[in-house]
Amino acid sequence: MKLNNIYREKLLNAILYFSKNVKLPSKLKIFKLLYFLDFRHYKETGQNVTNLDYYALDFGPVPLDLYNEVKDNQVPDDFSDFLVIEPFKAEFSEKSGGMFKAKAKARLNISVFTPREQRIMKELVDIYRDVDAKMISDVSHFRNHPWDKTIKDKGKNKKIEYSLAIDKDSKIDATYASDLMTDRDEILRAFPLKNRI
Repeated sequence: MKLNNIYREKLLNAILYFSKNVKLPSKLKIFKLLYFLDFRHYKETGQNVTNLDYYALDFGPVPLDLYNEVKDNQVPDDFSDFLVIEPFKAEFSEKSGGMFKAKAKARLNISVFTPREQRIMKELVDIYRDVDAKMISDVSHFRNHPWDKTIKDKGKNKKIEYSLAIDKDSKIDATYASDLMTDRDEILRAFPLKNRI
């Protein structure tokens, strides 16, 4: 099966990349790595990588649409030729069910990513390669970061706005970043993507 849009290709290949390059690539850990990838890229460019929206749930930022696609350890139809999901028990809690590891059935296509995206993914792997899901989840809850700000300002289960990634260390202006996202959203409304989550 062929993927029908670049965002789905990037999402699939980011999952494959992280699954291949980190220890214990559980669903929770993969979701957090995707979140860090999208928000870090947005902080630098005003654009996300995967086109996912994240929500402030109790256990951190979650890409709800993707979560719903894989919640029963199902592989999305357009990903079925590329990866398999293997359920497993969590090391410490012995929880199972929603826990899984993604395993590649096809070769990773790193060429779908820009050099900047590749750099960010490599940096994230270097930082989080050996950490467990609980630790990476704790990092996503840091005070005054997008998840925390959303919980404080809007409450639980609300969408985390990408604009919250812009801070004093950002390389771009918040207004410029917001304009870029608005432009992207208008283009996607005018030209909807197939297999869009």
